[in-house]
Amino acid sequence: MKTISEIRTELLSMVDTKYAQFNSQLLPTVDSLKVIGVRTPLLRQYAKQLVKSGNVDEFLLDLPHQLFEENQLHAFIISEIKSYDDCLAAVEKFLPFIDNWATCDQLTPRSFARHKQELLPHIYRWLSDSHEYTIRFGIKMLMSHFLDADFNPEYLSKVAAINRSEYYIMMMQAWYFATALAKQYEATLPVLQESWLSTWVHNKTIQKAIESYRITPEQKEFLRTLRRKE
Repeated sequence: MKTISEIRTELLSMVDTKYAQFNSQLLPTVDSLKVIGVRTPLLRQYAKQLVKSGNVDEFLLDLPHQLFEENQLHAFIISEIKSYDDCLAAVEKFLPFIDNWATCDQLTPRSFARHKQELLPHIYRWLSDSHEYTIRFGIKMLMSHFLDADFNPEYLSKVAAINRSEYYIMMMQAWYFATALAKQYEATLPVLQESWLSTWVHNKTIQKAIESYRITPEQKEFLRTLRRKE
């Protein structure tokens, strides 16, 4: 079983100082001293090695972590857990400690795709949580798993009903609705036509949709007419 210090030592051996300086600029909510500069492909590879060897239990219990890269590694390890129940338990334990958008978005549990209906009540609970990144994660799970064959228009209402001012929640709402327009255009259009969203999220949704290659030129032209004045 690898100790926390052994894992940290291995992370420090992968450091790229220039990358640390660049990456810390993208993470305004993280103390720059906690960003050591380990590139994502290396973290993913290391996570898979740890999971395969079974050397993850102590690390997953060591919360909160000291380094940004430890949080990233934690997210990648959870994403590899094959058992849905074990994965969900690990997610629930980790969510309160997520302090940035990158770690939130890198948490992509593979096992969730095979247990969508079991997952849904947990998503609803995450959407109503008080923690910024738990809410963001809940929206992301709806976007990842419930905009295709398992889509239901009521999910649009759930995301639209989130009335929070945090930037990273509002940005994820816009991302969700822009993706919904790409995948479920007719069902999603009333969200904009009937002004379900705050002006900022409304206009950011349109901006993201117009930037998407999955939206047709005709749809983009119409969406431009729905912009609201700030």
